[in-house]
Amino acid sequence: MGAYHPGELAVQRRSGLTDQAAFSEAARRPDIPDVAAGFLAAQPLLVVGAADDRGDLWCSLLTGAPGFLRAVDARTLDAAARPRPGDPLAEPLGRGPAEVGALAVEPATRRRMRINGTSRPHGEGLRITTRQVYSNCPKYLQKRDLEPAPAGPGTTSRSELLSPEQRKILERADTFFVATADDTGAADANHRGGNPGFLRVHAPDLLSWPDYRGNAMFNTLGNLELQPRAGLLVPEWRTGRLLQITGTARVLWDDDTRERTVEFRVGRVLDTPAAGPLSPGEPRYSRFNPPVPPAAPTGERA
Repeated sequence: MGAYHPGELAVQRRSGLTDQAAFSEAARRPDIPDVAAGFLAAQPLLVVGAADDRGDLWCSLLTGAPGFLRAVDARTLDAAARPRPGDPLAEPLGRGPAEVGALAVEPATRRRMRINGTSRPHGEGLRITTRQVYSNCPKYLQKRDLEPAPAGPGTTSRSELLSPEQRKILERADTFFVATADDTGAADANHRGGNPGFLRVHAPDLLSWPDYRGNAMFNTLGNLELQPRAGLLVPEWRTGRLLQITGTARVLWDDDTRERTVEFRVGRVLDTPAAGPLSPGEPRYSRFNPPVPPAAPTGERA
């Protein structure tokens, strides 16, 4: 079981949550327990975060029929899939060893499991040697039933700024995933959820979101304390469209309330239709989602 790194410890101290963080640390282990192996085998998707050849961080999605994820032994997870051609992580993960953060999510039950480690190509898929394995609480996960996308991914469009249509997708989002890494390159993939509007779009190159209270481990914020690169994956559940955004992030603090906001500067945007699972109905929003305050005037930062 790995200890917290200096970035995580710094954020825990500033938040006044070192005792809670110490309690949460007991859940983190290097191996895959039997209950986790069973959970992973039932999942149709895996979020993965890693760096591209430029060092920029991206969050991607692997999908397959249940059973495409398989715990080979206590320290090895096989995924019978790789990022699709053209995905920014297709080449680095398909070529050789890479530090990855992975997250298996089951929205229908609000269960999730984190797997961090080293990925290598294996057959047509990936083999992950685990370094950290742990589950997270169901807070801020919207309950929804997933259906496979009816067709293969469409053509990916690329840009350096968010279009008006992409901005509307983000403003309606209730879920996204974020990839970060510490200063050694050890990657992590995490979930962020809330009521629509919790992800704020301030400009074509500027986003922000509140950091809601969780397990006090501060894996994401701790990584950002050490280096600012980050990658977002935003699913549009009704259509299967995926937005992937890489950029840099920083944490804005209110030291009186110890509340935190993450500000994200957009670097590059990939937009792929029909690339993810579908969930056509309305979700059942988490009862833990805080109310979303009115948006600030245009151009004003969170």
